[in-house]
Amino acid sequence: MIGNDIVDLQLAKTQSNWQRKGFLEKQFTDVEVEKIVNSDYAFLQLWLFWSMKEAAYKLHVQQHQNRFFAPKKFQCAMISNTSGTIKFVEEIYFSSSTITENCIHTIVFKNFDEIPNSKLFLMDEKSSQTAQVSEQILSSVPLATSVQKNEFGVPFLYQKDKKLGFSVSTSHHGNYGGFAIVKSQ
Repeated sequence: MIGNDIVDLQLAKTQSNWQRKGFLEKQFTDVEVEKIVNSDYAFLQLWLFWSMKEAAYKLHVQQHQNRFFAPKKFQCAMISNTSGTIKFVEEIYFSSSTITENCIHTIVFKNFDEIPNSKLFLMDEKSSQTAQVSEQILSSVPLATSVQKNEFGVPFLYQKDKKLGFSVSTSHHGNYGGFAIVKSQ
């Protein structure tokens, strides 16, 4: 199982008023809020936690096939500047993030032996973001002929009518698209 998320930091600066009253408390645990407000890089810490939660949520939906809204139930802790854990109920997920001045790309996985094939790329403004992500995936997995999502929005790879044995997560935000893929176990 795999999850991934992207935050276009330039877009986040213009789209989100994260400092408004109640925003942090609604999305983040008390420990996370404290880490954000005490950070020298509060904006980056906020969006790193956000990205970790979103990627963990995608993995959880993939695994359990149910959708819900409960961001505070995904509890983030940092191991290093770019890796961490996310606890949800009794499950622990691990995260690895790439942080640049323009974006954050987080990949979340259940086991350290799951080494994903992942890619982060610039989007073309003139084309559908979903189509661009699908094209990038299909060029990375030669067996696959299509990417299809189920009723929960979970993507799967197909070769004609046959579902392939991969766990896939897609993401796009602003100028960036990305995906992560692992062989299903």
